[in-house]
Amino acid sequence: MHCDAGWRPWTFVKILTDDGIIGWSECTDSHGSPRGIEGVVKDLEFLLLGEDPADIDRLRWKVFSRTRQSVGGIVQKAIAGIENALWDIKGKLYGVPVYKLLGGALRQSLPLYWSHCGTTRVRAHDTVKKPQIKCMQDMIDFGAEIKLSGFKAIKTNIAVIGKDSHIYMPGFFKSAYGWPELNADKKILRAIDIWVGAFRKVLGDDTGIILDLNFNFKTEGYIKIGRMLEKYDLLWLEIDSYDPEALRQIKDSVSMPICSGENLYGARQYRPYFERHAMDSASVDIIWNGFTESRRIADMAELYEMNVTPHNFNGHLSTFISAQFAALTPNIRLMEIDVDDVPWRDELFMKVPLFTKDDKEMLLPEGPGWGTEVNEKVLRAHPWPKEEK
Repeated sequence: MHCDAGWRPWTFVKILTDDGIIGWSECTDSHGSPRGIEGVVKDLEFLLLGEDPADIDRLRWKVFSRTRQSVGGIVQKAIAGIENALWDIKGKLYGVPVYKLLGGALRQSLPLYWSHCGTTRVRAHDTVKKPQIKCMQDMIDFGAEIKLSGFKAIKTNIAVIGKDSHIYMPGFFKSAYGWPELNADKKILRAIDIWVGAFRKVLGDDTGIILDLNFNFKTEGYIKIGRMLEKYDLLWLEIDSYDPEALRQIKDSVSMPICSGENLYGARQYRPYFERHAMDSASVDIIWNGFTESRRIADMAELYEMNVTPHNFNGHLSTFISAQFAALTPNIRLMEIDVDDVPWRDELFMKVPLFTKDDKEMLLPEGPGWGTEVNEKVLRAHPWPKEEK
């Protein structure tokens, strides 16, 4: 099931049982193939019908074995969507949150950082009904808003501010320049310095700043940027790389911590990065890897003295799933959460995240299963793809 969430669709899996229990999960794929995920789920449906939904490991291995020749990617996201919906069913069957089925929570509140901070105000300001950031005064106003929010850390992407403010993302073919060569030229280096410098100026020294560089450069460019930004004392620099040796070279060449992994699938893909200590903390996407495999990845990271951070920038269901993972996992760094989004986001979910009053931490969900569900009436009111007019 899909709905149009502005700058990307949100994708959900819904599983119904003969006993009337409904399992929900989110498996949003904002840069890729929502229809592809939908197709894989439909292709695997026959392997689930007639089975006991509480036999999660058995069903997970059934669908994995049938798709073994297509490991990772869209197939993995579909499998994760199915598995996580089964966990929701099992929690509801026993009347407890998922974390109660797996040893219980280690913490009752979860430290957060504001994801896409400033990014959304540049690329999707009209969607979230906020003013676009175009100049330093806009950044001053936004900085005051961040301080009032209570967040102690924020993450942003590369913004080029000015008359034509935009997000620089050639790695995803979403920029008018920089693709496919992915060079860190003087023009973009200057823009990055201005953007990150503006955040540090308006936020002061007490707020952690994370810059996500995604897949937008090659190894040389990441090193250039990392060295340039050392003066801003970043909480971490986030980089996507499918080469563990290259990522280790970057980590050895800059002074700030490196986070990576949000686009990796399964413990097998993470292992060479952990063996080389190619990152300081690992980003793990729970709605793409599935709850079981995400816990395996976190356990492996613990063996290498490494913390993990849930990759989470979607709807509230994704946040509730990630929160239960964070509650169970001893080696948690911070949890990602999006703040700016479509005005009707809260209406789409039966329950929304609750936060502590003093510091911006999310309280642990208490309801059975994941603790929230999708409001299908609201989902149908925002169809994706949009109907042609």
